[in-house]
Amino acid sequence: MKKIIEVLPDGAALTVRSLDLILDKLHSAIQERGAFTIALSGGSTPKPLYEAIARQNLPWDKIHVFWGDERYVPSDHPDSNFRMAGEAWLNQVNLPASNIHPMPTEQADPATSAHLYEQELQDFFKTAPGEFPAFDLILLGMGDDGHTASLFPHTDALQVCDRLITVGNKDGQPRITFTVPLINQARCVLFVVAGANKRPALAQIFAPTGDDLAYPSRLIQPQAELWWLLDQPAGQDLHSLTN
Repeated sequence: MKKIIEVLPDGAALTVRSLDLILDKLHSAIQERGAFTIALSGGSTPKPLYEAIARQNLPWDKIHVFWGDERYVPSDHPDSNFRMAGEAWLNQVNLPASNIHPMPTEQADPATSAHLYEQELQDFFKTAPGEFPAFDLILLGMGDDGHTASLFPHTDALQVCDRLITVGNKDGQPRITFTVPLINQARCVLFVVAGANKRPALAQIFAPTGDDLAYPSRLIQPQAELWWLLDQPAGQDLHSLTN
């Protein structure tokens, strides 16, 4: 695994560096395989990044957009990751509707939704049951509790290793989420993390030994590339951590 940690001066620099890295992976994927597959994260941190992507002149018909997790709310709900990405990026460009792959949240049962999205991934990537497809890039954030996607500390979702998609749990509220092995199959995993409130969790995640179930981001160890891009408030204690 190639692991790179970079600390950027501020949020603007974090966005610029994240954009550069995504564009590099995008152009390489299209050149090598004819398409680029990306899974998006939610929360407030990536919104400026999505707005920056929307300002680019890109081959939109060759870009396929998925989500790494989703709150179990309607697609037009203010808390919807799909809605945020649409407003910041996807609705602003000529991306074919068939290239946008939101997680279904309209079913009564979250487990049914998880199964439906798993089936969509298998159909798109042409993988067999039990086989994990490789996204070109999975974008992740991290909470101050060390969670990523909807993989929260000490929840059942952390133990799921035979599925692509499972049901996460945030204070009793269901979420749909990529599983750890699906994330770890990606060609590139990119964490974008901002804020001083993230420092205690980052110290645990970057420690040589620690509790993976207490800090789920420790479980993200992809076979290929792992990037951590941090703003100065989040990463001021980590300048020397590169390998």
